[in-house]
Amino acid sequence: MSEQLRSLTRTRFTEDDAQRAFDTWGSNCGPGAIAAVMGMTLDEVRPHLGDFERKRYTNPTLMFDALKSIGRPWRKMPAPLTVPSWGLVRVQWHGPWMKPGVPMAARYRHTHWIGGANRDGHILAFDINCMDVGGWVTWENWGKLLVPHLLREAVPRADGTWSLTHVIEVDPPEVV
Repeated sequence: MSEQLRSLTRTRFTEDDAQRAFDTWGSNCGPGAIAAVMGMTLDEVRPHLGDFERKRYTNPTLMFDALKSIGRPWRKMPAPLTVPSWGLVRVQWHGPWMKPGVPMAARYRHTHWIGGANRDGHILAFDINCMDVGGWVTWENWGKLLVPHLLREAVPRADGTWSLTHVIEVDPPEVV
């Protein structure tokens, strides 16, 4: 892995910081992914999150508003959706809520934000649930090891499949 990618994937918050932010103001996958990708702490991201603390979830509108508030250049990526060179990825867990006729709001309750990096021949995912190893893991390990665990623990009616609904390319933070 290049030194630049190694520097980019060093989060400015720890597992303890993530737990404290969760306990204090409900931080979860959305704020965690933003902080990791933007090179910010969770507390630095907090003022940019609009009504997150009331809702406790990050829908696409809140994500776009937070990114506008932070002010770093970003762009929504068109289909077909793949891991961005540096950015954010919204994952849709599949299950009975994906059947025709089920309201879109039901799908939204079964989503997850992660960071993504496709650089220097490495494809990585940042997941707030991986803070015990620094947050960033290979895309392959994220999909094969963490996703099944997340679905068992948090989305028991999921069918084991998932797709990308939003991919946001973000200009990476300056690396010093």
